[in-house]
Amino acid sequence: MPNTAKLTVFYDGACPVCEREISFYRRRRGAERISWIDVSRARGTEIAPGLSREQALARFHVRDAEGRLVSGGEAFASLWAALPGFRVVGRVFQARPLVWVLNHGYTLFLRVRPRLQAFARARQPSARGAFPPWLVRELRSDHAGETGAIAIYRGILAVSRSATLRTFASAHLKTEQDHLALIETILPARSRSALLPLWRLAGFLTGAMPALFGGRAVFATIAAVETFVDRHYAAQVDRLSREGSHAEVRSLLERCRQDEARHRDEARQACDGSPGAFARAWCRMVGAGSAVAVAIARHI
Repeated sequence: MPNTAKLTVFYDGACPVCEREISFYRRRRGAERISWIDVSRARGTEIAPGLSREQALARFHVRDAEGRLVSGGEAFASLWAALPGFRVVGRVFQARPLVWVLNHGYTLFLRVRPRLQAFARARQPSARGAFPPWLVRELRSDHAGETGAIAIYRGILAVSRSATLRTFASAHLKTEQDHLALIETILPARSRSALLPLWRLAGFLTGAMPALFGGRAVFATIAAVETFVDRHYAAQVDRLSREGSHAEVRSLLERCRQDEARHRDEARQACDGSPGAFARAWCRMVGAGSAVAVAIARHI
């Protein structure tokens, strides 16, 4: 009978630290009986039943043969137990209280992971100035866009007192901050837009002004912005795919694109009814302004 997977591993292939560690395990004996899923390449918001894409990117997860989903240090213990060369270690750390120690250590690792990711990317050839000029321009526009996106949600939070809007804006703000941090690990400060104060001001006003008119105006604005951003990232990902170059950058941008598409869909769903004529005109202006800002940020 053919071997069936004893374990399903969900990992972030866009993280250089995670990718290197998973590559090590995939070269070990017994790895062929494990199903390996790169979450950064997956589409949609749900990776597997009970596991969202956001959760899978935030923590290491595995699903065992019985269908039990575990994460963090406990997930590593399950992975080790499934590999013959690590089986004894895995079984030892599956016992309590050692599994608690392992989970606690993994939590500490998560706190320093962003610094380790930045260090790993800095050591890769692509992060040491090997990007073609067109990609540097695109990354500059992405950095400027994420800077503006953070300001949009800060503008909403500065004006709105609605609990629903504030929850919506706070959650999206965290995602945009994560995007900016990711881009800053591969785009040197000298290559970033010189007009960042302008993008912050424009973003703040783009969030604050519709917040004065309530939730429908905010959700319509976010849907318009994210529709443009989704297409912007998709064009970059498509070009990198055609050229077959800079796979890590492509994965990073695709990860950002999927998050932005999810933001767009959430805003559309939250927008109760079709926007009025004024809101439609405002959204067209926001879309056009975004296109102009990208064109400028590519060069300045």
